Amino acid sequence: MGKMAAAVSSMATLATEPGEDAFRKLFRFYRQSRPGSADLGGVIDFSAARGPRPGAIKVVRSQLNVSSVSEHDACRAGLQPVSKWQAYGLEGYPGFIFIPNPFLPGYQWHWVKQCLKLYSQKPNVCNLDKHMTKEETQNLWEQSKELLRCKEVNKRKPRSLLEKLRWVTLGYHYNWDSKYSADHYTPFPSDLAFLSEQVAAACGFQGFRAEAGILNYYRLDSTLGIHVDRSELDHSKPLLSFSFGQSAIFLLGGLKRDEAPTAMFMHSGDIMVMSGFSRLLNHAVPRVLPHPGGEGLPHCLETSLPAVLPKDSLIEPCSVEDWQVCASYLKTARVNMTIRQVLAPDQAFPLDPVEETKGDITTDGSCHLDDQRSQVKRARLSPDS
Repeated sequence: MGKMAAAVSSMATLATEPGEDAFRKLFRFYRQSRPGSADLGGVIDFSAARGPRPGAIKVVRSQLNVSSVSEHDACRAGLQPVSKWQAYGLEGYPGFIFIPNPFLPGYQWHWVKQCLKLYSQKPNVCNLDKHMTKEETQNLWEQSKELLRCKEVNKRKPRSLLEKLRWVTLGYHYNWDSKYSADHYTPFPSDLAFLSEQVAAACGFQGFRAEAGILNYYRLDSTLGIHVDRSELDHSKPLLSFSFGQSAIFLLGGLKRDEAPTAMFMHSGDIMVMSGFSRLLNHAVPRVLPHPGGEGLPHCLETSLPAVLPKDSLIEPCSVEDWQVCASYLKTARVNMTIRQVLAPDQAFPLDPVEETKGDITTDGSCHLDDQRSQVKRARLSPDS
């Protein structure tokens, strides 16, 4: 308890020192933080075994709409019944909901495999398209699986294309010059749409339509710069974030960058919902944390997907061979899915693309997924969490 109080006090002091804005100072601090040290003492852990302590800093319980999602529909998406979920919010952040891993044991395997094997395929757009031909990026999984399997016995193998992947867009493509438009649209995956709609409904957003997704693929040295998600034409709908793989530190700030952010862990299976006031707040990911025991998987990913699945389940079997590839990848990586509704029910895209004003983007170019050893020229990445 003493270490946590000291860490919180240290963060408060750092944020008020002259120089850079408060958010940038804490972003730098956590980017350079040492896992397992007192550096992380002030980071909120919603997934603690007992749950956040009553009266813990800024943490409050959030109410979910249990009756809006049947147990049957939750199970179809690989989720526990909503009545068993835990949900939390933060004082001063209305519209922010954090749900620690509500997935059924083993069912994260499906979503990890989808992100690596299916969603990365064409016609979906990815960062590699800027530097490679369509033929070269046609099936990243098939080109990468043997290299990833071999990494279990030979760490010096060259990086696979999947390890060079940084982002993939689903549905309405996010263009970093003109933002969303109807010019490039790929069918949104039906299983992911169903999952997103169940989570949104449980959080009070019935009628949510999953229209655009941005998948971010983080290496251990990746960061996501300070930014605000403004590009959707309809801000009344929530932004949903799903995390898989290694844990990360997420910073949630205020409307301005001189407001000190709150730090929290995002573990595998965790879901975050940003709506209302919190929908337009500054946020960032300064650090992906290595497994405490070296290269390994989070405990929740050690449970395999059941061999027999319900007949109408959207969850597909995952072979031992496929999971070997996924597990090899995730030992040094994190995958995040951010799902959005772009348009209101009666809304259409304007004839001229809507561009963000200078106030909508970071001026230092930090709004992208960045890592130190990328072997592919870095492409600017859409805001995500």
